[in-house]
Order: sequence, then structure tokens, then C-alpha cells
Amino acid sequence: MGTPLGSFIRAKRDSTQPHALGLPDHGRRRSPGLRRLDLATRAGISVEYLTRIEQGRDRNPSPEVVDALADALCLDAAERNHLRYLAKITGDECTVQIRPVPPTRRVRPSALRTLHLLEPGVAMIGNRLGDVLAHTDAFRSVATGTGLLDAPHPNLNHYAFTDPRSRSFFVDWDDIADELAFDLWRAPSLENLEWLTAGLTPVAGEDFTRRLNRHVVPRRGVLRLNHPSGHHLRLHRETFELAEDAQQLVVFLPADDRTAEAVDHLHRRSHGGLRSIS
Repeated sequence: MGTPLGSFIRAKRDSTQPHALGLPDHGRRRSPGLRRLDLATRAGISVEYLTRIEQGRDRNPSPEVVDALADALCLDAAERNHLRYLAKITGDECTVQIRPVPPTRRVRPSALRTLHLLEPGVAMIGNRLGDVLAHTDAFRSVATGTGLLDAPHPNLNHYAFTDPRSRSFFVDWDDIADELAFDLWRAPSLENLEWLTAGLTPVAGEDFTRRLNRHVVPRRGVLRLNHPSGHHLRLHRETFELAEDAQQLVVFLPADDRTAEAVDHLHRRSHGGLRSIS
């Protein structure tokens, strides 16, 4: 059985063309990208060892080997961090089967008070699994009519990959889908990741599993939304880690005056207060 680390290395090797690393092109091959021999040679390890890592038969490569693979693949800073993170969780995987348990949905009172101070701004508290745990009234105003908050326990991954309305709401749906799948690897634990994907994979299909397993570091540009009311919103996102709870406070800031006016209009149409979803 493969590992997150092996899947990432294989995916990156398949997407890297030899000429990009100054290597000769060996002609047509059965699989795309860089040959295993070329990567092993550049990293200073044997082909057999690289094969074991990619296939998940070696789960504990040394930090030196991980860094050598990063150098050999010419990874950028974000990709290097992701590679090291995958090496960590791959090496820490338990050999005993553990029944996954859902992560806590509780938001600390002090975090809720912080969120309250952001009214009438658009903000939410969530986690790396995509759960929307609490949000401001302005966030609800922006989400109204989109289907995002229709479920008893809203989850961005379930919404993006199973609700057709998400593909019109998110202008750059492909980019958002890449972000969500990538962030799942930052879940509080592998058990939590398995808990979510066990229920999501059968209904989300290949669109989800392909993104989850290719480990593409997302671009995270301006969030563009087509609101059902006809407003076109452009929002900057600022994310603040609530490390104690493995949660994030996300603030959505209008990227232009037109968006600010639209958010204000949507907010005036909808009345209410801070909502916590439990």
C-alpha cells in the first residue's frame, strides 16, 4: 500500500520533464515525466531505495534523503515544506488499525468573542477538514442562497465536490477544489483525514481523489464569487491559526469598492447575529 510521501514523489516525478532539469530526453516511455533512475541518481540514492519509498515499503527515509529528493526535484519552498510534512506523517503512521473519530466541533468561547468583534465583517472559523464551525452574520449573508450552509454541519469539501451549485458560486472552482484537497493533508491527524475521506470519496468521485493524491501546492489567489443575487464578489483571504484547537480564523476582505458595496447590500438584506454551528 502506498503512502502520502510516496504518492507525492511519484506525482512530482511524473510531472517533471527531463529538460527542465537539464537532463537528456530518453524518448517515448510508458509513463510520463522523469525516470526513476534519473531521480535516484540526482538524489544520490539507489533506484531500489527510491522504489521502496514510492511504493510505501520504506516509510522512514532520513531527513537527509528527503532533502536530497527535494533538491533533485528542484522543489520550491512550499513544496519542500509539504514534502517534509508528508515524510513526518508517513513515518508516524501507526501499524495498528485505529478507528477514526470525528474531530471536535467545539469553538472556544474566547475565539467566538474574537469572531464577534469582526462584525459586520465576513469571517468564519473552520478547520483543515473544511468544517465551517462558526461564522459572522455577514458571512451568512454572503453564503445565503448558495447551498453552502444548508447542511446541519456545513463542510466546504462536501459542498465543493458534491453540490453542483458550488461550480457556479466559485468562479475559479478548479483552483478552490485544489486548495481544499491540499489542505486535507494538514488535517489535525491522519485519523481525522481518514474519517472525512471515508465518507466523501464514494460521493465525490474521481474529481476529489485525483486532487487529493497529486499533492499540487495551490495558488490561493483572490476569491471570486458569483452570488445568486447577481453580485460578483472579489475577496482577499487572511487566515489566522488557532493552533491550540487545530482551527483557523479566516477573514474575507473586499478586494475592491464594488465588492464592499455588494457585501454591505447583502448584509443589510439579512439580519441576525453571530452564529456558531455545533
